[in-house]
Amino acid sequence: MSAEDSFADAHKGEVVASIAYVNGRRDREVPIDEVGQHITRYNSQPQGQPPGMLWIGLRNPTPELLARITGELGACGKNQEEMLEPHRRPKIIDYGNMVLIVTITVEVEAERPIFGETQLLIGDGFLVTVRRGATAAHSPLRERLEASPDLLKRGSDYVASEVLDWLVDRYVAAAGKIESVVEGAEQKLLIRGAKDTDIRRLYRQRRDLLRIHTVVSPMAEICRRLARVEMSAVDEHARPYFGEVADRVLRVDELFNALRESLAFAFEASLMIGQAAQNDTTRKLASWAAILAVPTAIAGIYGMNFEFMPELKSPWGYPITLGVIATICSVLYWRFRKSGWL
Repeated sequence: MSAEDSFADAHKGEVVASIAYVNGRRDREVPIDEVGQHITRYNSQPQGQPPGMLWIGLRNPTPELLARITGELGACGKNQEEMLEPHRRPKIIDYGNMVLIVTITVEVEAERPIFGETQLLIGDGFLVTVRRGATAAHSPLRERLEASPDLLKRGSDYVASEVLDWLVDRYVAAAGKIESVVEGAEQKLLIRGAKDTDIRRLYRQRRDLLRIHTVVSPMAEICRRLARVEMSAVDEHARPYFGEVADRVLRVDELFNALRESLAFAFEASLMIGQAAQNDTTRKLASWAAILAVPTAIAGIYGMNFEFMPELKSPWGYPITLGVIATICSVLYWRFRKSGWL
């Protein structure tokens, strides 16, 4: 077995696809060790030949594999270093002959967002997609584009816009899952009030939504730049597609912001309901304290054991005193009940 075959076998699971398309149709699979030769033949083709494109899909590639592929494609050292580094926020870098787009993917599992990274390297006649930590594959998108050769033959820049649009679809799917989580949290807060566990969970959910906002919102500016700024690797006919993707990103970002605001409103409503319940309890306690103060005060006065006190020698003193207590307590109860305190 040759060294090239050993290298290809060692990185077989990392190369999801390496397919050459001619005139929008699948032509052949290009081995990793033939990527440089394929690009050389593509650049040396005379004008008038059917358009071709090489689409390489990588998943969690090793630095050796990624460095080799980008080197075969003619990427500069800065480009290779940038693609090898992990990223926490989206970015775009124009290297003249190539454009590198870094996106952050969002998936929701067990009611928590999972962040990954997808890089797109756009060049003349090729597109490289690199997935790290992203759970959703690009196979459905590739199959859809292969079913429409007229779309696929537009070039790597158009396919890149389709990949970005597909990533926005994943954002929408994540927003739908988080929306159901937010609705459940709202119901709990409004029905049973805010408990310690609910407050901790609410803080975590708002923190997750804020993190999603920080990775989604820059995508709109990146797509706007692709739609407006002239770049050698992006054809002018493909720019409007990036503008449409930017509009979708803005709408999705607004949805995430609305979910975060919904949690804030639900928490405030829960606090107001709790305060109202506390005020109602306080009024009830104050009312009963005022009612019970009457017999307590009268019993305290008669318990002083003075010799000369009214009605001590009268046979009707005891029932009269009980009647006075009952009358005063009844009047107080009626007044508090009428005012809504009881």
